[in-house]
Amino acid sequence: MIVAPSILAADFGRLAEEIAKAEHGGAGVVHVDVMDGHFVPNITLGPPVVKSLRKATSLPLDCHLMIENADRYVDAFADAGANWISVHVEAMPHLQRTIAHLRGRGVRPGVVLNPATPLSTLDEILPEVDYVLVMSVNPGFGGQAFLPQSLDKIRRLRRTIGERGLKAQIEVDGGVDRGNVKALQQAGAEIFVVGSAIFGTGDPEAAVRSLLEAGA
Repeated sequence: MIVAPSILAADFGRLAEEIAKAEHGGAGVVHVDVMDGHFVPNITLGPPVVKSLRKATSLPLDCHLMIENADRYVDAFADAGANWISVHVEAMPHLQRTIAHLRGRGVRPGVVLNPATPLSTLDEILPEVDYVLVMSVNPGFGGQAFLPQSLDKIRRLRRTIGERGLKAQIEVDGGVDRGNVKALQQAGAEIFVVGSAIFGTGDPEAAVRSLLEAGA
């Protein structure tokens, strides 16, 4: 079980401090939500912030690109220090090329599915990715309620990965908290992106420990 604190919910004025606390609590990855105001209705951050984050933590940086034309920007994020980069199936007309390019850059490549996007869109690309990020809210804003139908989607994806003998990990993002982390883990999720339930508590270190205990 890997807890990936989402900095979208953190206090950006104390970002390095908040990440350090989450890391001390047992976080395994730092999740970075990148939004462009086009693919999703919000704007967040770009490669310069990722470059600063790289100096603030030794944890892998997991950049989730919720942007159009992501293939134009993946090199900038890789150069800034991103270790994992995931792109949306819905936004990538040449998905295989981008995934192959990321792997060539030494970055762990992943793909993302919005709640209404069927698993069948992964049929051809699934053998080539290191992880699949299943959105359990509609992307764009933090603090949304978990969509319960995501559990069945994760179960079906886990079954497909197993039946095909593949190694892709399953990441889940949206409304994840202590109350549902065990059910998500039992469904097959391995990486848990958590924002408000970590950085909205006032004690990121204790919140990460609590999530790990809930999933144990």
